[in-house]
Amino acid sequence: MSAVEASGVAPERDRGGPAQPLLSVKGLVKHFGGRRDWSGQRRGMVRAVDGVDLEIFKGETLGIVGESGCGKSTTARLVMQIIRPDRGEILFDGEAVGSPALGLRDYRREVQMVFQDSYASLNPRLTVEHTVAFGPWVHGEGRQAAVARAHDLLQRVGLAPERFAGRYPHELSGGQRQRVNIARALALQPRLLILDEAVSALDKSVEAQVLNLLLDLKAEFGLTYMFISHDLNVVRFMSDRVMVMYLGKAVEVGPSDVILKSPRHPYTAALLASMPSMDPDNRTREAPLFGDPPNPIDPPPGCRFHTRCKFAAPVCSAREPGLGAEAAHRVACHLADPSSGHPGAVAA
Repeated sequence: MSAVEASGVAPERDRGGPAQPLLSVKGLVKHFGGRRDWSGQRRGMVRAVDGVDLEIFKGETLGIVGESGCGKSTTARLVMQIIRPDRGEILFDGEAVGSPALGLRDYRREVQMVFQDSYASLNPRLTVEHTVAFGPWVHGEGRQAAVARAHDLLQRVGLAPERFAGRYPHELSGGQRQRVNIARALALQPRLLILDEAVSALDKSVEAQVLNLLLDLKAEFGLTYMFISHDLNVVRFMSDRVMVMYLGKAVEVGPSDVILKSPRHPYTAALLASMPSMDPDNRTREAPLFGDPPNPIDPPPGCRFHTRCKFAAPVCSAREPGLGAEAAHRVACHLADPSSGHPGAVAA
């Protein structure tokens, strides 16, 4: 019997074939607040996510990075359908989420999420056993079978059921609570796991243990990850591809080893330059970025990064760059487009 069968995970539910992206998001938009003026137009809203396209292929890890407030966590919650998008289309293995072919209840069996705050995301009134078993039980599984699955998953995440099953969240350390959250997310046998800053609140030794656990579980259960983090070293370790976000938009997408070694967008280069170095001869002598991020209620016209970019030209404020053609490495920057009219653009 395979490890997947032993853990009670259902057989592969691959409807679209291996070439079909597991998750495809097009034109995702979410604005918060605002009021309608006399003409009926909505003004003063926060543009948290403002037209994001992304794809996650089966078996890969897509890392999402960016400054605080760039829309990473909102994107995750929109994909998870915790909050509803204003516009946009979400396809899971070729089926539209919320359609008759893939209702919200079925979708949430396929997609689960691990949150940043390991304590706040657990019910303080439920034991560890009940926390992990609750999802399968609510989705129609017998109580005894749900508890048996909970014990098996606790064992797999490194928490012996005989020691931890009867404990409450306040009796666990931060790393142990996050392991419980991971076990709970796996209890419904998902195919996609959204990890929203899942290790950022842990100390480095525990963080390394949880990251290695996630890699082991990915290989064992055939999982696909959306991995959100502000730590570029962690993203480099975990991710196959990376999407960089700035002020509600994706500005660069591509293989992690390419983007984190040779970034083409000035914002990505600034993020990498802000990483502390262990080399005493490689000191940061000037700030990688100047100024504060623009107000998301009233973002600047054209490229949203041009107000902080040292390569900015008139075309940057006049016209918004797109992510470009479908390619492995895409970047939304006039500097990278020979036909943009930017004086610094290199001719093809």
